[in-house]
Amino acid sequence: MSNYSIKTISENYKMTAFGVSFEDFNDWAGNAAKTAAKKAEITENGKLAELLALADGQEYQINYVLDGKAWRGFGVMGDFKVEDAIVLDFLAGDYLVVPGTGSNKDSLADEITGKVFSGLLQEVTDYKYVGPGNSTFVKAAENGEFYGEMWLRAKKVDA
Repeated sequence: MSNYSIKTISENYKMTAFGVSFEDFNDWAGNAAKTAAKKAEITENGKLAELLALADGQEYQINYVLDGKAWRGFGVMGDFKVEDAIVLDFLAGDYLVVPGTGSNKDSLADEITGKVFSGLLQEVTDYKYVGPGNSTFVKAAENGEFYGEMWLRAKKVDA
């Protein structure tokens, strides 16, 4: 069984982010390219730095369902007014928290996301992922390693 915990968030919260919608959720290569292009764009034009400066400096990779379509972006915790950014609602409740470590900061969020959606969610039988979104952060740890966590809203499954 993979490593995870359940943490309860007592109040709704918001995240502000820049991102892209996907027409075909199963177009993994195309979606990865669109996501990478958006990340490069907001890094180069300073929009991501602007958001990080307004918040606590912690960047999140966010997956969400917007208007019935899969959406992925990069942003911060909180509600900020920045041109072209959107504010997403995350609901209070229980969250499945999945940690991970690695040596590559840029790929760790994707590695954790892959682990969660390629098998971990099927292993977790006492909780069910209910969305509408999830977020992953990565920060420096010790010895040149990085630490990350993915947070997914979940509901306890009645036995």
